[in-house]
This record gives sequence, C-alpha cells and structure tokens, in this order.
Amino acid sequence: MGINFAMWKKASWELIKMDDKKEWDALDVVSKWLIATRSAVTAVTIYSSIIAGALAWRDGVFSFWPWLVVTIGLFIAHGTNNLLNDYTDFTRGVDKDNYFRTQYGVHPLVQGFWTKSQQIRWFLASGVIAFLSGLYALWYTQANPLVIGLFAFGALVLLFYTWPMKYWAVGELSIFLIWGPIMIGGVYLVLSGQWDWLVALAGVPFGLSVASINVAKHTDKLDDDKQKGVGTFPVRVGQAAARYTTIAAILAAYGIVVYLVAIGYFSTFMLLVLFGAKRAFYAIAVLAKPRPDGPPAGFEAFWPTWLSGFAFYHNRMFGGMFILGILLDAVFSQLGLPVHINWFGAAALTAGLLVAGYNFMKEKGKKQ
Repeated sequence: MGINFAMWKKASWELIKMDDKKEWDALDVVSKWLIATRSAVTAVTIYSSIIAGALAWRDGVFSFWPWLVVTIGLFIAHGTNNLLNDYTDFTRGVDKDNYFRTQYGVHPLVQGFWTKSQQIRWFLASGVIAFLSGLYALWYTQANPLVIGLFAFGALVLLFYTWPMKYWAVGELSIFLIWGPIMIGGVYLVLSGQWDWLVALAGVPFGLSVASINVAKHTDKLDDDKQKGVGTFPVRVGQAAARYTTIAAILAAYGIVVYLVAIGYFSTFMLLVLFGAKRAFYAIAVLAKPRPDGPPAGFEAFWPTWLSGFAFYHNRMFGGMFILGILLDAVFSQLGLPVHINWFGAAALTAGLLVAGYNFMKEKGKKQ
C-alpha cells in the first residue's frame, strides 16, 4: 500500500465519490481518514485556527508550537465528529435508502467499506489524538477555567451534535458558535491567556459563513430529513425561512467586517472580503428561489448539493479573502511603517479592482 499524496490533496479540497471497495482498500490510512471525515469541509477548522493565530500574532501573543498542536487537535476533532455523525445516522437508520449523505461523498458504512466496529476504532483513534491536544491546551494555560469550559462545550457538541442537537434544531447554531466566536476566541485565549470579546466578534463573520453552508445543506435535504424524523432548523421553520436565514447570514458576515473596519479594529485590508461579493450574489440569487426538484442542466455533477454548493462556493472565496486580509493586517501592523496601514489596504483594494476590471473587460471582449 503506497502513500497517495495526490489523493491527500484531492480529498482535502473536494468531496470524494467512490464505489469500488478494491479501490478503497488500496488507499493509505491518511487518504481513508481524509475521505471518510470529509476533509474538504473540515478544512474550515484550520481556517478558524489561522484567523485566531493571525490575530494573536498581530497582538504580539503568538506562539507557533502551541498553535500548531491545538490546530491539529481541532482539525482531528472535527473529523472525529464526522465519523461519529455517520455512525450515529447509520445506526439509527437515517442514512439508508439512498439518503442525501450517501449521494455526495463516500460513506464507508453504507457502502460496506467499513464495518461498524471498524468505524468505532477509527473514531476512537481520532478521538484520543484530539483529546490529547485538548489536554495539552489545558496544561499550557495552567488549567484556565475558560479553557476548561470551552473544552467541555466542544466535547459536548462533538458527542451530541448528530443526536439530539440536530434533532432539536440547535445543531446549526452550534456550528456557528464553534467555528466562529468560540473556536477563534478560544485559540486566541490559549495563545494569549485572556478572553477578548473583539476577537470573538472578529470570528463571527467566518462563523456565519460556515453556518450558511450547514443551514443550506440541511435545506437541501429538508424533505429527506422530514421523512426520517430529523428535526433540523429548516425542517422546523420551513424551506423559505431557512433560505432567507442563510441569505441573512451571508449579508451579516460582510456587515460585521465593515463595522470592525469602521471602528478601527481591522485595517482596510479586511475589505478584501468584498471581492467575494460576486459569489455572494450567485449564492443569494439561488437561495432567493425555491430549491428545484432536480439538477438544472449543466449542474448534474454537483447534485444534490444545490443550495449548499453555492454557499460552499461563496465560503471558499469569502474565507480565503478573510484570512488574506487578516494576514496582511497582521504583517503590515508589525512592520512599523511611517505610512498608516489603511493606505496600504486601500492600495491593495485598488490593485484588486483594476485586475478584476481588466479580467471583466477581457472576458466581455471574448464573448463579443
């Protein structure tokens, strides 16, 4: 069994579909874990940790090794949660009969790639690594009570997200809190030793963007969930309310970034997120209409992730620009240049607009 680095890369960027057990068995351990845990999605955990680390670096409280250990632990914890989600839904009979989950990516249990006992072993192995990372964070912060509280909350969400939280329509809220203010504020807390409410607020836009994917996904599978008795937020409030909630989350993410720039917490570098507006318009345009019963022409390969597909497409750009803006904000704030950092941010925005304008005119010329 050779190491398949190409699959590592692919599985880290997109959800993998695979039907041949022989092909599955030929994969290395890391490839199997990345595919089974849907690492293309769990990458958002790394993004949240990068955001927290960049803010800590900007504020002069960053330490690389603690950040790396906590980041790896959180990433593995997210994967552990997904393994448990699949096990729970499979055991409860939710993932049977070509259910939504089995249509967009490998489900080792449904497809017979793993037995239930094998899934549990993978869950336990991942969970132990994540737990050790959490213990390190407690040791590093000298058992800070806030860290203990966040550790306990994260463990509860990991264990009870699929059931009963998702059934009680609070799973989506927990996604927003975990990958937004709690994870970003929590990693910053580990590095700095103190809780900062502005850091938590800075994590809200990214948390909203991640939650938009989750709500959109649950809206995509609303009918299936209703038939299975899974009471997600969209099931409770209906498709229209869920779609408009997702739109509100996307718009609020931009609004909070603009607010944080306006009060001076962020420099104008953070306005780079506005380059995600085009994808936001695409997502909003799709979310403003009822979900079609089948894939529109040309989108067959992406079905059934329709609303969530566009939300994910937007998140990739928004999240990327959000992280780039924070990194540039951190770097330029450390340089101590004689010109105010906002001028550099404005220059970056101007350069980006010129490039975008040039590409637009170039594409328009080709169409003509």
